[in-house]
Amino acid sequence: MQNSSRHLLPPLAMKDTVVIDPAPLLATVAFNEQGLVPAIAQQHDTGEVLMMAWMNADSLAETLRTGQVCYFSRSRNQLWRKGESSGQRQKLVSLLVDCDGDTLLLKVDQLGVACHTGHRACFFTEATTEGLSEVSPILVTPGELYED
Repeated sequence: MQNSSRHLLPPLAMKDTVVIDPAPLLATVAFNEQGLVPAIAQQHDTGEVLMMAWMNADSLAETLRTGQVCYFSRSRNQLWRKGESSGQRQKLVSLLVDCDGDTLLLKVDQLGVACHTGHRACFFTEATTEGLSEVSPILVTPGELYED
């Protein structure tokens, strides 16, 4: 899909990208039986939790080699380069592994919105004593994100 130029973000500044050898991390990560590991994306400078997605060995290696975050789409059964259709990309700033090796924390620079719904982050519904409440606005409509 092509987006109109007003919704495309500029290319990532690759000159600032640190290339990391994926081999030591791939040997450490405890992938599940489907070959996946959960990855939490967090805005590096604010601490805001943006989203959770899955990574496989190929997406993790690509992310470390390029600095452009790449996930694995379970619904499409393929690599999902964050922002490839919407322009809303994530630049990897740092990557941490939890104590069991079975969850990743990606500190990213989110360019645009993180959620396919047009919210800044995927965590925008809060459970309260009164029920569910939307706590952040839609910043761009899905139609604008994915228009041809």
